[in-house]
Amino acid sequence: MNQEHHYALSIEWTGNLGTGTSDYRAYTRNHLVTAKNKPNILASSDPHFRGDKTRYNPEEMLVAALSSCHMLSYLHLCAVNGVVVDTYKDNATGTMHENKDGSGQLTEVTLNPVVKVKDASMNAKAAELHDQAEKLCFIARSVNFPVHHKPTIIH
Repeated sequence: MNQEHHYALSIEWTGNLGTGTSDYRAYTRNHLVTAKNKPNILASSDPHFRGDKTRYNPEEMLVAALSSCHMLSYLHLCAVNGVVVDTYKDNATGTMHENKDGSGQLTEVTLNPVVKVKDASMNAKAAELHDQAEKLCFIARSVNFPVHHKPTIIH
C-alpha cells in the first residue's frame, strides 16, 4: 500500500533594503521559512554569497535534513530490533562544489553519529543498523550524491 504525504511551508524574502534587486549588492539574502503552528526559521544564503552568517542557509538545512532523517530512521530500527539507545549526537558535514558558471551542487554529506547504547552486547547490531537506516531515510533516498555515515558506538 503506497501512501502520499504532503508538506507545506512558506518562504518570505525579507531582504529588500528599499530598492529591491536593483543591484547585486542592493539587497540582503535574508528570508523566513514558516509553517503553520511551527517556529520560524531565520535563513539566508551562505556567507560566501552575501548571506548572513548568523542564519541557516539552504545547504546547511539540507545537511540537517539528512542527519535528522537518518537519526529518526536509525532510532526506529533500534527500537524494533532490541537495541536500547541512551544518547545520539551527530556532527554532520557537507561539501558543495561551486562551478565556474556560478552554479553548484552538494557532492557529498558525511554523518558522524556517536551512539551510546545500554549494553556492550548491543554494539554490533547498533553499528549494523546504520546501513539499514540509510536505506529507509526518505531524504537520503531523494538526493543524487553519496551520504556517508561513520558511526561510533559506545556503551
